[in-house]
Amino acid sequence: MKRGLVLGVLIGIGTLSLGVAAQRGGQPQGNAPKVVEVDKIKDNLYVLKGGGGNTAVFITGNGVVVVDTKLPGWGQPLLEKIKTVTAKPITMIVNTHTHGDHVSGQLEFPGTVEVVAQENTKTNMQKLDDYKKPENAKWLPKRTFKDKLTLLSGNDRIDLYYFGRGHTNGDAWVVFPALRTVHAGDFFAGKQVLLVDFMNGGSGRDYPQTLSKAAVGLKDIDTIVTGHSDKTMTIADLKEYADFNKDFLSWAESEMKAGKSAEQAANEYKVPDKYKGYTANLPPFFGGMKGYIQGIYDELKK
Repeated sequence: MKRGLVLGVLIGIGTLSLGVAAQRGGQPQGNAPKVVEVDKIKDNLYVLKGGGGNTAVFITGNGVVVVDTKLPGWGQPLLEKIKTVTAKPITMIVNTHTHGDHVSGQLEFPGTVEVVAQENTKTNMQKLDDYKKPENAKWLPKRTFKDKLTLLSGNDRIDLYYFGRGHTNGDAWVVFPALRTVHAGDFFAGKQVLLVDFMNGGSGRDYPQTLSKAAVGLKDIDTIVTGHSDKTMTIADLKEYADFNKDFLSWAESEMKAGKSAEQAANEYKVPDKYKGYTANLPPFFGGMKGYIQGIYDELKK
């Protein structure tokens, strides 16, 4: 199944569904080889795919910054693949959000690597079973931010932004200004009806507005690395995705006003013709389409 169409995530706070999350990475389960694929995005930026969310590898003057670290058991394959593109040491990890297919591989990284995340993501990660273990505390974020944080300088500069709630309440947008590129994590996982982790502070009601803020706030960007799609996107794609989710929210609100149950609405929804290439085929995480619509209903009632 395509990585861009499937999102495996935490089923509840502190509980990781490893079977379905492995499917999300597009890799066989069981004892099959853990294959990490490499795409070169710019001269010193690579995207490593397979085993969970898309991982960015940014090669700086003094070392390597890794954005997201995949599923449990994928840390070592990830480290080995990084060695094929650079001999420099890994100096920093940035976690875009809390889900296990983005933060679990770092448990196999050197414990001296600095980990950075939005402050709510650190709080959410502390609820995960793996990170409740005292011996794993060294892989939790030690450096956090609220709205914006700049790391490094010059051509190595990285700007971290938090524009608001959506997929979770701690999604970081990781910008590489010199490369005009941003890693959007699962806030923009691909062209699909999105999944919202309401238990980790996500919001279907706020999602479109946050996307619009990001589309305006991300200056001089021409390349977007998504959370799971095989292809990179553009700012035009991001603006369209914001419109898509705004239209979805308006549709869900009209369904609720018409007295439709979440299940009825889920069965009726079809992607509008103007959004060619989008899909509404959600996996069952968080209750699938029915659960997503029910979550929006609950937010709108408040």
